[in-house]
Amino acid sequence: MKRIVKAALLTSLAAALPMMLFAQGAAAPAAASQCQMADAEYQVYNNANTQTQPAAKAAALDAYLTQFPNSCVKLQTLQALPSLYVQAGDMTKAISAADRVLQLDPNDVTTLAQEAYLHYTAASKVTDADATKIPAERQPELDQAASFAQKALAAPKPANVDDATFTKFKEQWYPLLDSYIAFAALNKKDSADAEDFYKKEFAFVQGDPTLAPMLKTPAAAADTYFLATAYYQAQPPDYLNCAFYASRAAGLTQDAAMKTQAGQIAKYCYHQYHGQTDDQYDKLTQLAQANVTPPADLATTITPKPTPAETIAGILKTTTPDQLATADKEYILQNGTPEQVQQVWDTMKGKAFQFPGMVVVSSTPTQIQVASPGAVVPGQPPTADFTFNLAPPEDLPAKATLAQKKAYEKKQAAIAAAIAPGQTVTLSGTFDSYTPKPFMITMTDGQVILPEAAKPTKPSPAHAGAAHHTAPHRAK
Repeated sequence: MKRIVKAALLTSLAAALPMMLFAQGAAAPAAASQCQMADAEYQVYNNANTQTQPAAKAAALDAYLTQFPNSCVKLQTLQALPSLYVQAGDMTKAISAADRVLQLDPNDVTTLAQEAYLHYTAASKVTDADATKIPAERQPELDQAASFAQKALAAPKPANVDDATFTKFKEQWYPLLDSYIAFAALNKKDSADAEDFYKKEFAFVQGDPTLAPMLKTPAAAADTYFLATAYYQAQPPDYLNCAFYASRAAGLTQDAAMKTQAGQIAKYCYHQYHGQTDDQYDKLTQLAQANVTPPADLATTITPKPTPAETIAGILKTTTPDQLATADKEYILQNGTPEQVQQVWDTMKGKAFQFPGMVVVSSTPTQIQVASPGAVVPGQPPTADFTFNLAPPEDLPAKATLAQKKAYEKKQAAIAAAIAPGQTVTLSGTFDSYTPKPFMITMTDGQVILPEAAKPTKPSPAHAGAAHHTAPHRAK
């Protein structure tokens, strides 16, 4: 005898997987189909469907498909397996089952979404003894999650699903899928895509009043923090949006570590955008807590710091170029307008100065590269900003005495020791040229001034009471 079987489409726009970022979606009403089965097949099928434990049910359904590979409910049975394997804790078999569904129906929107979830979860479980390797080792799974998420977002509404059910599915899944794509991009420092899809995630939720509570969940706080990170990592960084979203994340999260870190990033980005004063920081915080996305006038409400050219103009109003410290001259040469640069360089080119406190980065008998005191950052290797091309050493007289020869050799040995990498040395030379990127001033007629001879008649401005301002001297 053949039996007519009414098979529920157990996962059609329905299977709620655990750990949704915004909400646990309720199962949608099941669709149904009818087919005929022989008694022997029906007994195996019914036995599998009446199992109560997810692992047992999944194993029984898989065994049924192995025994009856041409079953008239093959697709519906396969659709049930991913969720069952997730409940059983077997993510590998869940992914395999989802792959088999998509072999039969590449546009199955629920399975595409489930695949995105499964690969994202697999990525989160990647660990390594060396924590610095984790982001790169997670990327293949994250890319898989993003790929399936893109396909799910593009998939059409199934013909047998009504509009209300599909809307419920989108509410449950679309913000999550946008988040998967965004995080995969963020993990490989693709800031543009990360920003785009995190904003799409928030726009989708914000656009539906029934979803508004989701914007205050821990997961929303995390994604807000990640969006701030994307703006921070952009090239060039978008400091205003970074400050806004980091401040919002700090206000949303209840996690102490995230609150601290988000607050630090918010303050850092605010200072990079506005300057070192905190006079508008409270206003930024208020706006971030009151708005899901930045107000249209945020860039004028929170005012930007002066441009480098404006900063330089202020410096040059109060100090003549020849009285500037070397650090300020470097800043102007890197960041000034052509007119400002020329105004400063005219006071330098061809002039001879003496520079104490230079840190040797590298040296040869004819050339020394050094970092000026203002270029040395504590705890970091010094970066050279001056190159001294050394003048030839004085020749010994043809009839030098033994004492003269010994004095000459002693001086050359002292010079060699003084210019060894890592030493701090006094040098003199004449300004010859410079390059803005990477920044380097080149000096000619370089001389090593040994301690007993270091009695400068014309010191450099940086060491002779010259005016020094708060403008940074290096562009990094």
